[in-house]
Amino acid sequence: MQEIIEEVQSYGTSLVEITGGEPLIQPAVHPLMEQLCDLGYQVLLETSGERDLRDCDQRVIKIVDIKTPCSGAGGSFLESNYDALLKQDEIKFVITNKEDFDWAVEVVAKKKLQSRVNVIHLSPVMMQPGDEHIDGCEALDPATLAQWILECGEQFRLQLQVHKYIWSPTLRGV
Repeated sequence: MQEIIEEVQSYGTSLVEITGGEPLIQPAVHPLMEQLCDLGYQVLLETSGERDLRDCDQRVIKIVDIKTPCSGAGGSFLESNYDALLKQDEIKFVITNKEDFDWAVEVVAKKKLQSRVNVIHLSPVMMQPGDEHIDGCEALDPATLAQWILECGEQFRLQLQVHKYIWSPTLRGV
């Protein structure tokens, strides 16, 4: 863990985001986040919400990617995690189609997420080939998702998955 701390310190930044796969699978992630917070870093954790969020240091900003029904991983979100969300946290839905969009709007209303978290992001899915882990899907035009957001009247932020524009979606370690 000290090696990671030293690597972070070498960048001269005050913001650290822990992401990649599901970071809460790593046993040392909780002490790492706590130590980074103790050192004065603002720590962001990007997670799918399939693992218990109550163990996260309260200073960590959780960015929770709730998997939609058409994502191929719908139902993986741990329901008790709704109660672990803090006002500083963020929710993200990657939208594949209108069915996913309508589902996300319904979840936001039912769970009163607008008043529970800081921001709710909606991202259009990019083309994803299927493999042994996922079914794959066609890309959703960002303009289409933007129109749905405007029409629904909710306070959502349209978020493009910038890392997929900068680097190949198959590239790891970025």
